[in-house]
Amino acid sequence: MLRVALAQFRPRKAAYAENLERIGDAIGAAGSSGDQPDLVVFPEAATTGYFVEGGVRELARTAEQLFADLAVQHRRVGAAPIDLVVGFYELWNTRLYNSALAATLGGPAHGIRHVHRKIFLPTYGVFDEERFVEPGRWMQAFDMSWGRAAVMVCEDAWHSIVPTMAALDGAQLLIVLCASPARGIQPAIDGDGRPQSAVRWERTAQAIAAEHGVFVALAHLVGFEGGKGFPGGSVLVDPRGEVVVRSPIFEDTLTTATVGLDEIVRARSDEPLLSDLETHLPHLLDALTARRETGRLPGPAPVVGAASAAPSPRQRPVGARAGDPLAIDPELTERWLSEFLRDEVERRRGFSRVVLGLSGGVDSAVVAHLAARTFGAANVTAVRMPYRSSSAASLEHAQLVIDQLGLASRTIDISEGVDGIARAIGGSGSPGRLGNVMARMRMITLFDLSAEIGAIPLGTGNKTERLFGYFTWHADDSPPVNPIGDLFKTQVWALARHLGVPSVIVDKAPTADLVAGQTDEGDFGISYGRADLILHWILSGYRDEAIVARGFTEAEVALVRRRVDSTHWKRRLPTVAMVSATAIGEFYLRPVDY
Repeated sequence: MLRVALAQFRPRKAAYAENLERIGDAIGAAGSSGDQPDLVVFPEAATTGYFVEGGVRELARTAEQLFADLAVQHRRVGAAPIDLVVGFYELWNTRLYNSALAATLGGPAHGIRHVHRKIFLPTYGVFDEERFVEPGRWMQAFDMSWGRAAVMVCEDAWHSIVPTMAALDGAQLLIVLCASPARGIQPAIDGDGRPQSAVRWERTAQAIAAEHGVFVALAHLVGFEGGKGFPGGSVLVDPRGEVVVRSPIFEDTLTTATVGLDEIVRARSDEPLLSDLETHLPHLLDALTARRETGRLPGPAPVVGAASAAPSPRQRPVGARAGDPLAIDPELTERWLSEFLRDEVERRRGFSRVVLGLSGGVDSAVVAHLAARTFGAANVTAVRMPYRSSSAASLEHAQLVIDQLGLASRTIDISEGVDGIARAIGGSGSPGRLGNVMARMRMITLFDLSAEIGAIPLGTGNKTERLFGYFTWHADDSPPVNPIGDLFKTQVWALARHLGVPSVIVDKAPTADLVAGQTDEGDFGISYGRADLILHWILSGYRDEAIVARGFTEAEVALVRRRVDSTHWKRRLPTVAMVSATAIGEFYLRPVDY
């Protein structure tokens, strides 16, 4: 029997020594119950955090150094001999890799068993691994005291040839270390309340296990790095593709299970897929070699006029579901954003209190609800900041939320400050200019109050506003933590209803309340409902004609695209002339939380 522990781990960014100590604590905790596991599996980049970018070369260690440091921790906690696999950034032969160390700590077999260097380095979307590390070149199984294993790191598992090579090399247990940011808040078909990406990872592990007749241990990172959430959901899967045990999402935890490796024999006897592959693999490889050498496969010539095997154009983005592509699972979204707030405010910055501007609109009301549920109402200060022309209803609606949640609150009239600056500049100017002054004065107020009460300011801008550039630069977008910035306005409304925001706030026409009679949709020239869907299809890579075919007018699509394309500058830091090879943000690269 083999007892496996999945250490769903939340590292602190770039804190190698601290993370090593916590790994040691986890090893000690694993054996404290009296039923110590044979193997503990930690996730990808457990020693440093994943998104360290240009910090890789500072944080990388040789496998020998990491093993020595782990041995110190093993002795410190007084654990019995144990095997472990842990992800780290490696320095090997003067090169940098995203690697996994397999080792035995303590006992007569004490030593390094294997080092796997990640082969497939994602460099797309939020990933940029090829810029900072080099790819490994091989997959190899290795022996442990209890049997034969192989290790893969994250994307390695998505390329079927890698687990196949491991299984053909005799691996009984495939160990997958993962640091995969969560994506997908749409309602799950089976209603299990996990991010779509976590469900897809589990299905991948099940498919690998069932195809090759092996056990698969998948260990996920948890926590947040620069707003990107690692959801957890680690799993151990048996050779028939059934989940033996699953870790909870968004929790730093140790999950253990005992399995019998003899189950592999029974599974492969019932479905001898690996045996079939071994039989036919030489012929397949011969065919592949012939294709590479001659440009065509051996065998009969293709029939002229045969139907094309080319796939039909996609009807919707990969992962999208039928129906409303912007539908959300509100319970999952609430938990996700609460964990994000807790991680960014408490764990990373060391604060226990937050402050936010409460405008009377739905966006700030949603953030207030999330903050109160995350930190407790006593630790949330809501600030009303009216100008003399502000709507009385805005103040009333903000007070509804304050009373509903029991928040601490302040009301600060910004009229005198706004007018003073306007006079100093030389008059109030246009309504738009005065509105920008109001927005920036509110942020001055919010940040100054944050210093007074020791609280982090929270942002309240939604994704639609950010894509449209519908905010005052270095004002509404200034707060360092924003939980709803990746939610379209229609998704904010859905979350608001789930959270219990008063209907009078959810149902009213959205307005920035900077100019009398102004509404968001009046300024846009299109409703949020239609704008959000068009934005969704634009961001999913669809051309204008394909979006029009979905029921939108050419004018609507052109309006939305023009808004997005003309406001990229508002979503970036100021442009700086690059005159050196150490330019910040170009050559000197550090994520926001490092």
